[in-house]
Formats: sequence, structure tokens, C-alpha cells
Amino acid sequence: MTALREIEFQRTDGTPGRLSDYSGDVVLVVNVASRCGLTPQYEGLQALYADKRDRGFIILGFPANDFGGQEPGTDEEIAEFCSTEYSVTFPIMSKISVQGEEQHALYAALTQEIPTVEGKAEMRGALKEHGITPTDDPDVLWNFEKFLIGKDGTVVARFTPTTTPEDQTLLAAIEAELAKEAPSV
Repeated sequence: MTALREIEFQRTDGTPGRLSDYSGDVVLVVNVASRCGLTPQYEGLQALYADKRDRGFIILGFPANDFGGQEPGTDEEIAEFCSTEYSVTFPIMSKISVQGEEQHALYAALTQEIPTVEGKAEMRGALKEHGITPTDDPDVLWNFEKFLIGKDGTVVARFTPTTTPEDQTLLAAIEAELAKEAPSV
């Protein structure tokens, strides 16, 4: 299996990227969507990125159309939406699938590293109340699920879609990773 850091993905401009491009940084990987009830999290994600980017923090947004068809746009349309509606400056990657048969290798690796997250039961219940059949572990539950990757490239935490960028548990985890020494090369 390819190491998590070396799994290739595409940027919206078509150039390849890897998590190793962000070696020594703390990375928050988020599957995003433009037409979701959680889409306003873009505002908080941008504020979080703006607040911490100078300290070695990066957010990578991965648009996915896996949940309710809530990200139907092209890469260009998604980039335009993020820029004009939420003034997003953190990197938005090319659209991928985060679950199912078309699941991108990055998300297969992330969900294998941390197969579940506390608080998913509540969201599963909410989805069922809306007539939506939730996914099973280790799959991503919905848009805006978050994976935190430390400076050493290991997946250190997974957060539910309803964990907002302002959540104290998320912020504490980010701060703990930022406080660590970067690994020597």
C-alpha cells in the first residue's frame, strides 16, 4: 500500500499534489460541498486557516458529490463558488469520491487509519430522521467530515461533519499538533 503522504490527488488547476507537499505542516483534510446544510462551515474554515496558516497550518478541501448530490459543479464552478461566496483562500482540490467503489485512495487510507469517530451516532440519527440511510464505519458519514494530520504525516484525529471549525476539541487538537516539533528530514 502506498504511504498516505505519497497518495496523489489533483489540484483544481490539474497539477498533481500529495500530502508530502505539506511536510512539516499540520493539515486538516475536509470533504466539502457547495449545496449542503453544512456549507456555511466554509466561513469558519477560512477564518481558522487565516488565523493559523502562518504557524504551519493548512486546510485542504476535497469537493465530493457523494451525499445527496450536494456538489454537482465542475472544478471551476466549485472554485468560483468558494472564492465569491466565502472568500476561501485555502486550497480546494479537484472533485473526488470519498466513499463507495469510486473512493479516492486518499480517503481509503484516511478512513483506514481512523475508522470511526465519537459523535457519529448522533449524526446517524439525524440523517435517519431526514430519511437518509447513513453510511457504516469506516466510511465518511457526510460532507464536512474532518481528518487532522500531524507534522509527521500521521492521522491524529477524525471529526464529525457537525464539528464546526470553532469547536474547542478541534481547536485543541490543532494547537497540540502545532506545538510539536517538525520531524527532521
